[in-house]
Amino acid sequence: MDKSFPANGSLADYQQLMHDIYDLPGDRNFSMSDILAQQQRFTMRALKGIRKGDTERLKLNLLDAFSWSVTVANRMHLDIEDIVWHRFPYLCSYCAHCPCVCKIQKPDHRPELQIDDSQRPTTLKGFQQMFDQIYPADGRTLADAGVHWAEETGEMSEAIHAYLHEHRPAQLQNIAEEVADFVSCTMCVANSAGIDIAEGSAEMFYKNCLACHSLPCTCSVENINQFNFEHSTV
Repeated sequence: MDKSFPANGSLADYQQLMHDIYDLPGDRNFSMSDILAQQQRFTMRALKGIRKGDTERLKLNLLDAFSWSVTVANRMHLDIEDIVWHRFPYLCSYCAHCPCVCKIQKPDHRPELQIDDSQRPTTLKGFQQMFDQIYPADGRTLADAGVHWAEETGEMSEAIHAYLHEHRPAQLQNIAEEVADFVSCTMCVANSAGIDIAEGSAEMFYKNCLACHSLPCTCSVENINQFNFEHSTV
């Protein structure tokens, strides 16, 4: 049976789709370092889109980077919707306000967040809208949003490599937090650029794998690299 991502789908739906399409070939063909390299690769290409003022390049690469970050969550067996919600329960994770007031009164510690599950978004689009309320797009430039996104890319990679080297249980929580931070910055960049991640993902994943359209993906590593290059450098 063919699978797709509907524009009104949930973040959990998106994660499940990435699992169904890519986990089997990914487990065979990609180490965690490979996955992180792909996620970083498309993030950097998206940032090039920001620098060049190329919104289409930014959009395609942002969507690819987002899909690879969900693949990271799948490899680490993290519920991405749950970790994002508990990190940002309609509140800034630093100042615990919505909208964020960190620029006005920088907190010296993270307060305990009061979570109201009745506010939890039910769709991927809803999560992106939530981040636009926590971190309004008019409060930053697109370039500033991109710099923050790049910072979180590095911090997520650092957290994962630390765990793979030391295997301390507490490091798993740090990975969850950094993945959530990466997702939040991805959505903030999208909000600054006027990109609808849910709509874009529905266009990309309308029939199984976005390249071979098989379930699970049957692309060779060579074909994946060629498709990714052509797809992300329009």
